[in-house]
Amino acid sequence: MNTPSSGANAAAESLSEETVDALVRAQQGAAPVQSAHRHESLLSSRAANIKQSAVRDVFEISMQPGLVSLAGGNPYLQSLPLDRLAATASAIISEHGLEALQYGGGQGTLELRTQICQVMAAEGIVGADPDNVVITAGSQSAQDVAAKVFCNPGDVILLENPTYVGALNTFEAYEVDIQPVAGDEHGLIPDELRSTIARVQGEGKTIKLLYTIPNFNNPSGVMLAPERRQEIVDICREANILVLEDNPYGLLKFDGVLPQPLRAANPEDVLYLGSFSKIFAPGLRIGWALVPAHLKQRYYLASEAVTLCPPTFNQLLVSEYLNKYDWQGQIATYRELYAQRCAALLGALDEFMPEGVSWTRPEGGFFVWLTLPEGIDTYPLLYKGIDAGVVFVPGAAFSADDGPSNKLRLAFSAVPPEALREGVKRLAPVLASALGEL
Repeated sequence: MNTPSSGANAAAESLSEETVDALVRAQQGAAPVQSAHRHESLLSSRAANIKQSAVRDVFEISMQPGLVSLAGGNPYLQSLPLDRLAATASAIISEHGLEALQYGGGQGTLELRTQICQVMAAEGIVGADPDNVVITAGSQSAQDVAAKVFCNPGDVILLENPTYVGALNTFEAYEVDIQPVAGDEHGLIPDELRSTIARVQGEGKTIKLLYTIPNFNNPSGVMLAPERRQEIVDICREANILVLEDNPYGLLKFDGVLPQPLRAANPEDVLYLGSFSKIFAPGLRIGWALVPAHLKQRYYLASEAVTLCPPTFNQLLVSEYLNKYDWQGQIATYRELYAQRCAALLGALDEFMPEGVSWTRPEGGFFVWLTLPEGIDTYPLLYKGIDAGVVFVPGAAFSADDGPSNKLRLAFSAVPPEALREGVKRLAPVLASALGEL
């Protein structure tokens, strides 16, 4: 395998020292952060489970000039009315500055929590009570609070494999036992969930949560089949497992025909996470948890203990956006834009990819998931990808398993169609070479 120190890779040699370090970390599979200092003995055992994110490292790499980045799952903010939003932000400060810049309630403003219930109604959750909504710093914070409230060290969290790397990092920090559940092109497999629960419980372990992204899973782009949805919840209910449903991409189904969220018919058995990061702006860090009523107070107090209160200014800006802008029209714009880019990426894959490589064909969201033959590790291909002028995220970043992965993730959301085609054109020979070495 080529490394920066070997001098075998011209592209790697031209990278900054920080980026080379990031690439080395990425190839090591996001190993735990290493340190050697006199305070080492003061660190908790939990701190040893906090890992450097391989996805963040690849983002650093992708900033290098001349590279086509198919790595970052960023929304395309250029389609937002930025000038008008600037005027709105200015008006909030000038007209409501004392409120906007002051501490706020720990649960979030009532206005925004009420509006979030309207957003969830568009997603298929009707009749939600604003009192059961807790505003969080994106859904990432909501995952953290859930792990803190429900899990003791050694407790089990089930999650679909592959899954969101941020959730993996969050859960591992709480010293839980992460157990993956297999899926297919239709999402989480109910029989696999049953067998995993039986095996884990047979080992005497306590399962607390099932974490799932049923709509356009990050990284696979797969959507959980409608006929499996209630069955998944029923299986968990019978085993007294709370379902943690993360749905940041749900409104971004290309045809606008949305599947029913797991939470819709199961208010007591599903803790639902939402976010404005994909449908408005991730920099505002505003998400939410719709918590079963009997669990809300514990969840809210734990959230307040971390953030004290969600940022008031950001909440007011989101409220103004929902009140005075055509936010559903903006989502329709996103759907059309992302559908075009997804089609461009899939078309390029059809055109350039060598035989032996397969991929998902998502109906929404941001990602396409590639599978190479068994025996190929996609982490070492990062150097060759950089040499060819393209960056992706290796599949091992999205799995709790420590072993190599023959998968990789491509993101289309922030990349123009012509750049998507060029990126795939650059990537194809890299994968073809790896196939030839089998």
